[in-house]
Amino acid sequence: MQKRLLGNSGLEVSALGFGCMGLTFGYGPAVSEQDGLALIRSAYEQGVTFFDTAEAYSQGANEALLGKAVKPFRKEVVIATKFGFKDGDATKGLDSRPARIRAVVEASLQCLDTDYIDLLYQHRVDPNVPMEEVAGTVKDLIAEGKVKHFGMSEAGVESIRKAHAVQPVTALQSEYSLWWRQPEEVILPTLEELGIGFVPFSPLGKGFLTGAINANTQFDPTDFRNVVPRFSEDNRKANQQLVDLLANIAAQKQATPAQIALGWLLAQKPWIAPIPGTTKLHRLTENIGGASITLSTAEISDIDAAFAAIPVQGDRYPAHLQSRVGK
Repeated sequence: MQKRLLGNSGLEVSALGFGCMGLTFGYGPAVSEQDGLALIRSAYEQGVTFFDTAEAYSQGANEALLGKAVKPFRKEVVIATKFGFKDGDATKGLDSRPARIRAVVEASLQCLDTDYIDLLYQHRVDPNVPMEEVAGTVKDLIAEGKVKHFGMSEAGVESIRKAHAVQPVTALQSEYSLWWRQPEEVILPTLEELGIGFVPFSPLGKGFLTGAINANTQFDPTDFRNVVPRFSEDNRKANQQLVDLLANIAAQKQATPAQIALGWLLAQKPWIAPIPGTTKLHRLTENIGGASITLSTAEISDIDAAFAAIPVQGDRYPAHLQSRVGK
C-alpha cells in the first residue's frame, strides 16, 4: 500500500489506517481476542501500518489487544491513542488536566506494551483546561521520549491554532466522508495552511455507505448507532438513495460502494489518511482495496454533484455529544 505523510510533521503512515474501536467498543459485543488479533495482523500483512485506539475504548482493553497484536512488528507500525475523558469513560465527561494526561500516557504505555506512543490525540477539547496547558504537557512528554507526535480530535479552528502555537499538531482526527462534509468549510483550509495532516474517522459513515445497512437493520442494544439521529429507521430509509447512488457509481468502476467512498476521500488531499474499522476479515480486504481506487477529476465532480442533489437526513450525533465537537 502507498504511504502518506501527515502534513509537515514527517510522520509517514499507510494511506489507509485501521480503526480498532469497534473490536471492543461501540458497535455491539467485543470480538474474541483471537479474532481481534487476526484482524489486526491481517491488516498489517496487507500493508496497513497505521492503527488507531484510545483509552476510552473499553478502558485499556482495546489498547491491550492492539499492543499484543503488533508486538512482533511494533517498530514497523504507527500507533495512535487518545486521552481526554474522566476515568477513560466518555459518559463521565471531559478531563484533560496535565496530571490526568500523564496518568493516561503511563497506563497506555503499559496496555500497549510499548516504550512510546507514535501519535497522542486529545480525544475532545476540554473547555476547563487551557489549550496551552494541554499542548505544553504533550510537548513535555515528547521531550521525555514517551510520545512522538501530538494530535487533536474533533477540535475547532481556534483550539487547533492555540495548540499548534505551543506544540506543532501533527494530525487532526475528525469525522469526514461523503455524507459528512462539514470539515471542508474551515477545517481543511486551516490544516492545509498550518501543515497538519487529517485522519478521517467513520469514512464509511459508520457502516452506512457500505450498503450493508438499511431501514430494516436491527442493531445490538449496545451499539452506539441506536442513539445517532442519522440512524433512526426513518432517516435510514430516507438516506438509502445515497447508498443506491454510490452502488451505481461503484458498479461502473467494478468496485464496491465502500471502495468508492474511500477512494473519494483519498483523492481529496494527499495528506489525508482515513481509518476505516471493521470486525470482519472480508470487509478488511475490501476496504484495503479502496486504496487502489483511482478517480479522475471528472468522476469526482460527478460524485460531488450527485451527492449534493440528495440532502442527508438526520444529525450525526445526539445533542449531548454534539456539544463536545468543534470546540
